[in-house]
Amino acid sequence: MRVAILTISDSAAKGGRQDASGPAVVAFCRGLGWEIAETSCLRDDPAAIREQLCTIADSKRADIIFTTGGTGIGPRDNTPEATVAIAERLIPGISEEMRRKGMEKTPTAALSRAVSAVRAHTIIVNLPGSPKGAVESLESIAHLLPHAVHVLHGARHD
Repeated sequence: MRVAILTISDSAAKGGRQDASGPAVVAFCRGLGWEIAETSCLRDDPAAIREQLCTIADSKRADIIFTTGGTGIGPRDNTPEATVAIAERLIPGISEEMRRKGMEKTPTAALSRAVSAVRAHTIIVNLPGSPKGAVESLESIAHLLPHAVHVLHGARHD
């Protein structure tokens, strides 16, 4: 599978702090043998997030786009709204599973507003912004994603 990873962080995009969650997601994906198609870091700006999600999904460069960051309840957390705005279909079960598994270790995982969606032939999954939360969330759904990509590309469910 080909994946793109977008870190959504004002401070990391400005160079004020080093992105730790993007590289953590990259390492996890590589450990599963998934190809990293691209990575980038964006400000928590809804228009920029929408534009980058559309550009990657519509180009078919990645089967899955993982965003990391911007999923909380803070005033600059815009990733879920940007994702929903460009989505063709939502996949609520993926995000529900991330929250369910996350609450086993971190009760505040219930505050995550992460969504999962489809645009074109690409699955988009919002992950938390902390490296630990991003990897744990991805770990909870990684077994579902190869099948989801195959079905999205036309394979049968069985």
